[in-house]
Amino acid sequence: MARREAKLAYSMLLPTIFVVLAIVLLPLAATFWISVKPVTLNDLRAPEATAKARLRGSLEAAGDSAILEFRLRNTSQQKPVSDITFKATMPTGITITEVDPRCQYAAPDLSCDFDDFPAKFSERLKIPVTADASYIKNPVPLKSITPLMSGTSDNVLTNFSFTTSNFTKIFDSESFWHVLWVTMVYTFAGTIGALIMGLFAAQLLQREFKGRTVVRGLFLFPYVAPVIAMAFTWLVLFDPYSGVVNALLKQMGVVSESINFFGIRDTPIDLFGMEFQFPVALSMVIAFEIWRYFPLAFMFIMARMQSIPTDMYEAAEMDGASPLQQFWSLSLPQLAGILAVLFLLRFIWTFNKFDDIFLLTGGNAGTRTLTVDVYEQAFALSNLGAGSAVAVVIFVLLLIMSLLYFRSIPKEEGL
Repeated sequence: MARREAKLAYSMLLPTIFVVLAIVLLPLAATFWISVKPVTLNDLRAPEATAKARLRGSLEAAGDSAILEFRLRNTSQQKPVSDITFKATMPTGITITEVDPRCQYAAPDLSCDFDDFPAKFSERLKIPVTADASYIKNPVPLKSITPLMSGTSDNVLTNFSFTTSNFTKIFDSESFWHVLWVTMVYTFAGTIGALIMGLFAAQLLQREFKGRTVVRGLFLFPYVAPVIAMAFTWLVLFDPYSGVVNALLKQMGVVSESINFFGIRDTPIDLFGMEFQFPVALSMVIAFEIWRYFPLAFMFIMARMQSIPTDMYEAAEMDGASPLQQFWSLSLPQLAGILAVLFLLRFIWTFNKFDDIFLLTGGNAGTRTLTVDVYEQAFALSNLGAGSAVAVVIFVLLLIMSLLYFRSIPKEEGL
């Protein structure tokens, strides 16, 4: 009975397994495949031979003659197409009077065999035709004729030629290591900052007070609001010419000139007698990341705190423990498991974050991360192979991070 139930359970899971394979594993496999191929945006369309009909002259009366012209073309700018066949069916009442040596005519079908079409090939195949009374009675536009063409070509996406030049290019680039460093700083700072703010907010709203439910709902607003609206709001607030923040800073005498918060890469700051370069734009996108996603940590931490027995806090308070001691010795150990889970989730999501940075800075002013680099390589530079190689690097780094996390997490956390 148990074996039959197990087989039934597995059979019911098969549709889910197939969906996961189709949605998750196939795109991942495609990314790995493209990363070892010299693929550009132009290669997404396989080389093919095309033909477009055009009538030169007019066929208005029986016996009129004209030239039916087919524009033959190779769509590829780099690769030839070979073994090309051409077949077109003439409308009723149209007769071909002269056949190209490469073609055969058996009314009403015209078929041709061509040699290779080299890259950028274009030719005009001219076919003299005449019309009889049946065509004049029921005319059909000859330019609507759609020839059937077939040919063979080498498709870089499907052939078995591989290269490591994509990885060599990105690892030899000095900008890649800077982008990797920016990604790590952005990810760790954004993740830890969101957890700390979420922990602080949960601790702040743990005790009951009038209007607590409304305040909790307001705390969730940054997370549930559309990212485009939030990014646009921040850009308006911190605009160097008409932003409210710059206006307030100048009125309070903090700054004498407006600051382009999302456009300045670094600015020198004197701290304790030492001068260092402060990353303004990167700090702003990190602040946006923390502000937008701390509500997620707040919700999980608040839910976990509600399940902690109050008896422990009462006993600790009777023993004279301060609120800070209660938090450090009682709350934090109880929250360690959920904080670990949140750190892993937020780390992965922040590492893969693209829309926030792209909307705020476009990856400029020292805020270019690996995900933005994928977009730049694949679409701005039209190098899909290099973009996929960067995506593979992201996958490997996240896989290593996840393995290290699961090896270091205590078993009693139940993960």
